Amino acid sequence: MKLTDDIERGFLLTPGQAIVLGLLASSLLATASASAGDRQLPAPSVPSTQLALASDPAFEEQRPRYPRPHPDQERETGSWSLTLDNDMLVPGSRDQDYTYGISVAATGTRAREFLLSLDRPLGWIDKALGVAGIGRTSVTGHSFEAGIFGFTPEQKELSQPLYDDRPYASMLYLSSSRVQVNPADRVAWHSTFTVGALGLDLAGDLQNGVHKVVGSEQAEGWEHQISDGGEPTARYAVARQKTLPLSTENVELKSTLEGSVGYITEARWSLSFRAGKLHTPWWQSTPELARYGERNNTTANTGIREHYLWGGVALVGRAYNAFLQGQFRDSDVSYDSDQVNHGIAEAWLGYTWAFSDGYRLSYVLRGHTSELKDGVGDRNVLWGGLVFAKMF
Repeated sequence: MKLTDDIERGFLLTPGQAIVLGLLASSLLATASASAGDRQLPAPSVPSTQLALASDPAFEEQRPRYPRPHPDQERETGSWSLTLDNDMLVPGSRDQDYTYGISVAATGTRAREFLLSLDRPLGWIDKALGVAGIGRTSVTGHSFEAGIFGFTPEQKELSQPLYDDRPYASMLYLSSSRVQVNPADRVAWHSTFTVGALGLDLAGDLQNGVHKVVGSEQAEGWEHQISDGGEPTARYAVARQKTLPLSTENVELKSTLEGSVGYITEARWSLSFRAGKLHTPWWQSTPELARYGERNNTTANTGIREHYLWGGVALVGRAYNAFLQGQFRDSDVSYDSDQVNHGIAEAWLGYTWAFSDGYRLSYVLRGHTSELKDGVGDRNVLWGGLVFAKMF
């Protein structure tokens, strides 16, 4: 068939083009299936407590999971958020693997036009790969994020290289994301472009500074981190999300296909849910797209309280991970491709409290199976995260 031939030809292109062609094929198959048998969910009735808001165009644009086919322009400021990740935010005592992350993010047109924004190069890549304007989309959003995160082995008190545990690693980064939504087909496309620096001393100085304040042991081996001294890196990712027919007003189910090329090169499929009092559109909740510290999303305030449980699972085929395998610069401790697991399972579970004034608080517990085949570093990874946000 022509579609099969096109997909096969995609493997002769660049990795990024092949990923996009595969996702496009999935999109076409899903759309064909929807036209044959999917039923459109009926539009929800508006409760009496929301009648005053229903006449507001800004609220109408953000109706839960049913944005208008031709919405108003994107808001100038959609939200800001602060995220704190730490492996000590989980039951038990642990301080290893993905050990901490700090990030700040903003959404809206200001995020697109911010001085450090990567939206313009992201737009160039999206256009070159055919992602820009894909799938008859009519709702768009932009976000910007900056942060730093780090990884450590288990025995941080030792200053010598630890060749049987995961290496020290870190990244300081800037990231921009776009979302394009087709409300009629209940499909959303997300693209992200991230640039960063591996191996900076700042990561170790920050961790040890906090440990000194709280009285924890110092991490003595940061001079052996991946790309010690600094090395530039980058990643591009594109994802296709679709809500499933089983979704209701209080339960939301999504499937996501995603591929990325760069310091993490992988393909993944995930199944995720939200359950509770839901008011923000389904495409504005994207925990399945988080990669350690990176969690760009586009969320705006509905002016209504919501609270919900959320979680999911993912199956990952990972070809390359710079935080374990290093990059171009020599590293004291790194692993070859045959020493890492290329098949990984991930899971996450969280809860969000959102208030009518736009403030919200979220907690998440995340983890994945072991990335190393042997040694002390052959263990499952677990960490927790807190997200403080303000929506406008």
